Amino acid sequence: MQTPAPEPGTAPAPVDVSPYDALLLVSFGGPEKPEDVVPFLENVTRGRGIPRERLEQVGEHYFLFGGKSPINDQCRALLAELRADLLEAGIDLPVYWGNRNWDPYLGETFAQMAADGVTRVAAVATSAYSSWSSCRQYRENLWDALEGIGGLDGAPLRLDKLRHYFNHPGFVEPVVDGVLASLADLPEEVRAGAHLAFVTHSIPESMNAQSGNPEVDYEGGGAYVAQHRSVMAEVVSRVAAETGVQHEHALVYCSRSGAPHIPWLEPDVNDHLEALSEAGAPAVVMIPVGFVSDHMEVIYDLDTEAMATAERLGLPARRSATAGTDGRFVAMVRDLLTERAAVERGEDVARAAVGSFGPSWDVCPKGCCANPRNLRPALCGSDPLETTTDAPA
Repeated sequence: MQTPAPEPGTAPAPVDVSPYDALLLVSFGGPEKPEDVVPFLENVTRGRGIPRERLEQVGEHYFLFGGKSPINDQCRALLAELRADLLEAGIDLPVYWGNRNWDPYLGETFAQMAADGVTRVAAVATSAYSSWSSCRQYRENLWDALEGIGGLDGAPLRLDKLRHYFNHPGFVEPVVDGVLASLADLPEEVRAGAHLAFVTHSIPESMNAQSGNPEVDYEGGGAYVAQHRSVMAEVVSRVAAETGVQHEHALVYCSRSGAPHIPWLEPDVNDHLEALSEAGAPAVVMIPVGFVSDHMEVIYDLDTEAMATAERLGLPARRSATAGTDGRFVAMVRDLLTERAAVERGEDVARAAVGSFGPSWDVCPKGCCANPRNLRPALCGSDPLETTTDAPA
């Protein structure tokens, strides 16, 4: 349950978030200028043997936007909103920020927290779903960063990752409003027949199959797709309740990378637009449900590439908003923080969740979202060394 904001003109009552004495925003990171692009991509792909020439080709997406990804500025904006929201709610807690792949790096942030005397950290990632690339890889990087400052063997700095929030109302409600606004922006004559294309980052099929709790049958697949489908169904239902129209919809993918012989989740959003056009769809709204803000996969893959496809096809298209710094999304982080703090204190707590899934786990279960390449330890799991030895390379 979200902590209510105080009445205007009144001092907020202090809110207990013990045992935590810091909040950490964990993000992917991105280049800030053209000369950062290839070194950033080298960080992202380290250990995969990708030639520099290929990285330079991929980097062309960034050069279209001046060599700068929007993600760091979006994290700065979110940080400012988080700090203001916490103070307004009576929570005097420092908020730090660390990236996996670019400055500010997690290791530097951990060193700063240790120097500041921080001992117990709650971490929230800018990634809402379960898979190796969207959860466990973050946890592996957290392990690396803590190990890098000598903080694993009995050192005072401890970190807990806040639960997945793909089905928290603070994430879902802004998505719904974004769809409604995009539908309203379409010409009236095509609005009711518009298809909804829910877009997320493609991952290898094998990674999806190993995502989530291995003890749970996600309708024969993995948690990554199942969680997205649950959010999609919830959004479609809420949109129908507002508009009276049950729109045709599908889950589609963007940003496929990797060797062509390895199967990845499909269809690609551009292929989906082609199919919609051939079927006579009057319009489409692309919904970046897999992303929390308008970073490169949104502004290039959707706003640039997919919109160009739609224009070529003569298909009226709109792209709906991400959660970004929506006040409900910001308040969601506070809610997850106070929820987990209460759990750590041994208190009962109401957990907000919508759709077909209940609230996600606090501690990732053994075997969850196995690393497809290497045996790697990870923080914030029930067994830091759990892995699979038969995952595909």
